[in-house]
Amino acid sequence: MQREKLMFVATCDLSGQVRGKAFPLADLPQRRDKGVGYTHTNIMMSAFGPAYVTPFGTAGDLMLVPDLEADVNVPFDDVDERFCLGDLLTLAGEPWECCPRGFLKRSLETLKHEAGLSVLAAFEQEFVYTGVEDRPSATYGLDLYRRQGMFGEMLMGALREAGAIPDSFMAEYGARQFEVTVAPKPGLRAADEAVMVRELARAVAHRLGHRAIFAPMQKPDGIGSGTHIHFSLLDGEGRPAMSDPAGHRGFSATGEAFVAGVLHHLPALAAITAPSVASYYRLTPNRWAPTWINLLEGDRAAALRICPVFAPKSPQDAAAKFNVEYRVADATASPYMVLGVIIQAGLEGIAAGLKLPPALPAGFWSMSDAERLATGARQLPGSLEDALAVLEASEPARRWLGPTLHSVYLQLKRSEIAALAGASAVEICQRYVEAY
Repeated sequence: MQREKLMFVATCDLSGQVRGKAFPLADLPQRRDKGVGYTHTNIMMSAFGPAYVTPFGTAGDLMLVPDLEADVNVPFDDVDERFCLGDLLTLAGEPWECCPRGFLKRSLETLKHEAGLSVLAAFEQEFVYTGVEDRPSATYGLDLYRRQGMFGEMLMGALREAGAIPDSFMAEYGARQFEVTVAPKPGLRAADEAVMVRELARAVAHRLGHRAIFAPMQKPDGIGSGTHIHFSLLDGEGRPAMSDPAGHRGFSATGEAFVAGVLHHLPALAAITAPSVASYYRLTPNRWAPTWINLLEGDRAAALRICPVFAPKSPQDAAAKFNVEYRVADATASPYMVLGVIIQAGLEGIAAGLKLPPALPAGFWSMSDAERLATGARQLPGSLEDALAVLEASEPARRWLGPTLHSVYLQLKRSEIAALAGASAVEICQRYVEAY
């Protein structure tokens, strides 16, 4: 039987799920402008599938239009992996206010217009690969790396085929857990590649008869899988703009204000960057995950980590490598929303001329909670409900997102919480394992 090649055009929606429609690849010339039909209510589809609530009802139409700069075409022995990320537009061809990719585009444009800056970013992503047996002492081990077989090489090859630059693949801390990283890219491309990494990991695992699971927690007392976003700033000429060795804590004045804005608004950001009920089982003590809103040097329990610069060849090279890692995130979030709100919070910091607090004492983690509070540090929200309450009360966040997207997001996430009512922590983790 003759097979017809298809192209799947997708959005990574507010639930962090990649959804869309396929069309005959031969129709691509016509589909470049009109895409495929989509409905407003589709953005309300939950992590688990159903749209539990919607302010849009059954009426209305949108276009999901492919961006051929975000095209993936990776050959496999059976069926090629062919998809294209795209934008949700109105029928008049205007960006729809609730499109996550459109939100990042607006944020990047605002950063350029108001501050003359662009962002360079890379997403570190942790996941569990089911195609390997769990054995004791496999943490970071050559043995675990060896036993994953061809998965890692196939994944890195698929990423390169898709236009990403593979950086590292490693056995991680948890059972059957791995991490994959790619080289930094400019803002929109960095978020596109974060989606591509997840989907190509799933695609490779599927071809091998297994799964790549990006849920934040496999079980409530287990090891978490996070998504860490490294970011730095570039000026209008493409030169590093975040570093100044003579500046406070190594930051330029602009870089300090940007990072101070992210730090200041982190409680509201958490509702978007750690957006599942299970996210907050990971953000608990003794998991190498953030629990406090702080900026630390080289400390992987920090909410924001000033990353080390390895073997700089010159002051210019050191400035180019200088970056901050945002660690309050996981793969239940849309990368577009994550990077968009980081940029918006940073812009707030620049506009207000915010300053970073003094460096925290070296013994921060040996302090009591009262002593930590006395340093000016604050605790992260302890649940998705708490984080959503902060987001709802945040006038800056309402302004960044726009009133419709702000309201829609709160409704969506509260419906997700309601869908899990009465479930145990074990059952909740399992729901996310099934979904991600």
